[in-house]
Amino acid sequence: MADRLHTAQLVINEVEKAVVGKRDILTKIMTAILAGGHILIEDIPGTGKTTMALAFSKAMGLEARRVQFTPDVLPSDLTGFTVYQKETGQFVYQPGAVMCNLLLADEINRTSPKTQSALLEVMEERQVTVDGVTRRTGEPFIVIATENPAGSAGTQLLPESQLDRFMICVSMGYPTVEEEMEILRRSQDEDRTAGIYPVLDAAALQEMIREAREIYMHDRICRYIAELARASRENTWTELGLSPRGTVALTAMAKACACLKGREYVVPSDVEEVFPCVAAHRIILNMKAKVGHVKVEEVVRQILESTEKPALKTRR
Repeated sequence: MADRLHTAQLVINEVEKAVVGKRDILTKIMTAILAGGHILIEDIPGTGKTTMALAFSKAMGLEARRVQFTPDVLPSDLTGFTVYQKETGQFVYQPGAVMCNLLLADEINRTSPKTQSALLEVMEERQVTVDGVTRRTGEPFIVIATENPAGSAGTQLLPESQLDRFMICVSMGYPTVEEEMEILRRSQDEDRTAGIYPVLDAAALQEMIREAREIYMHDRICRYIAELARASRENTWTELGLSPRGTVALTAMAKACACLKGREYVVPSDVEEVFPCVAAHRIILNMKAKVGHVKVEEVVRQILESTEKPALKTRR
């Protein structure tokens, strides 16, 4: 357990060489990676989304691919395609961008729905099917997608079915004055990720993901998660609450959170800590909330406050 915790902290430390002052966000992303999930980053341009994703890939020694999503990106650019070779008389598969460990999907909402839907199978099952043949991606396989919610004109919003496949949604946010001063000091470096060194590899990360899944969770914690999901669905402001996939994601995130804190069991505070980033993009507000200018963050906070936490007995 101590080795896993130390390695995860080393990864975050390496990423901080390129990303200034976002320790909390980096920890949430590392938690999602240990939980085996995908990450959606919503923020305005220039806040370091792409730099952060590339830094994580280097720090974890993963094979990474980057796709800048535009309207002319085709599904075959992601999944790959087969080409007929006249010399051999056979069709040969040409791998697409998803055949890697970490896919950076830049501005995912700027491509067509057809191309967006090409990610559905690979994000859920870690495989792609081309011309009737199914092929596995790298292990582990992680998607870090970015989108700019402020510049949504002319873009294709992700449908709920695809949003639900992202384990968490986070926002980088503006830096503080001190953080921005540090960014300016580092701005002379041409490549901000040049000084990042891998502290593990894909095989070691896959083992850490497997061990995080084995973190113990008491039935009372399971019920607490189920009650949070029920509260999100029955809330007076929501049209749609957490799906069963959302509760599975919340469970995996809570286990990974406990793992990062050096525990082999989940406590209620682990669930509370990760609930906002797991639930916010899955909750769809109804018209009553929109008319009343109610924010998703307020609904999430209300759900946490209104749901009774379990009391776990500790041995003396």
